[in-house]
Amino acid sequence: MKTIIGVRFRKPGKIYFFDPGELKVEKGSNVIVETSMGQEFGEVMIANREIPESKLAAPLKKIIRVATPKDVEHEKENKEKEKEALKICEEKIKKHELDMNLTEVEYKFDGSKIIFYFTADGRIDFRELVKDLAAVFHTRIELRQIGVRDEIKKIGGNGMCGRELCCCSFLRNFENVSIKMAKEQNISLNPSKISGNCGRLMCCLKYEEEVYDEKLKRLPKIGAIVKGPDGEGEIVGIETLAERVKVKLKDGEDIFYKRYNASEVEVIKDVQNEEDIESDVNAEDLAELEALEKLAQSDVENEDEI
Repeated sequence: MKTIIGVRFRKPGKIYFFDPGELKVEKGSNVIVETSMGQEFGEVMIANREIPESKLAAPLKKIIRVATPKDVEHEKENKEKEKEALKICEEKIKKHELDMNLTEVEYKFDGSKIIFYFTADGRIDFRELVKDLAAVFHTRIELRQIGVRDEIKKIGGNGMCGRELCCCSFLRNFENVSIKMAKEQNISLNPSKISGNCGRLMCCLKYEEEVYDEKLKRLPKIGAIVKGPDGEGEIVGIETLAERVKVKLKDGEDIFYKRYNASEVEVIKDVQNEEDIESDVNAEDLAELEALEKLAQSDVENEDEI
């Protein structure tokens, strides 16, 4: 077993494990740690805890110290410097007439680097901009292009559910989201209803994917012929979470529908392929959905190594 603490550097953001050594560190306190990018100021999100060493991908870096009042004041000063750096960089962007949108500035705790985050539709030649910024700040300058999902994560906002966006409150990493997830959850395949503030497919489609996948394996597909308490019929609807099915039955010339628990029916003839998404959505919406799906996949965040 290995004793660890979990540290977060940005809110919201990924939690990284560090070795506290002999220190007892409380949740909510601040620490100074050594990372591959220099010294960082972080907040402890997980207090001293033992976990199996097999769960650790690499040897842990040790924390340098619990943050002192001087460290906290220095971090506050950095935050103020970030605001000024943002204004200066925006002026330089206008000067060089660059088609890019500056979203955030991050000062490294030890002053070894300033990172400017921006969005742009394509590649930007910002070499002259970097030279100008280096002349002003006299430290290493990095311009980092981010995706639109990361931009919204930094800006913040509320989703259509009325709550704060998941990426701004608790979601640490972006994951691939697909149209298939929406279809399996019986959500309308309307781009405006299943895309978030970022214009990508909503991250929350991913949350219940495993549950739906597990239940759908036990349920007959739409179009399957089944035998139930009232005879043979065709599956025309599925209530996945309740594990119930809607069956179309015939009594002579009459057609009627009944719902059963999935356990009450026996599949006589299953369908070979699942219903195509194309059958549920028009060509224009399908093209937009497929574009959203590809964008979501390309935007999946690659976390920096600590």
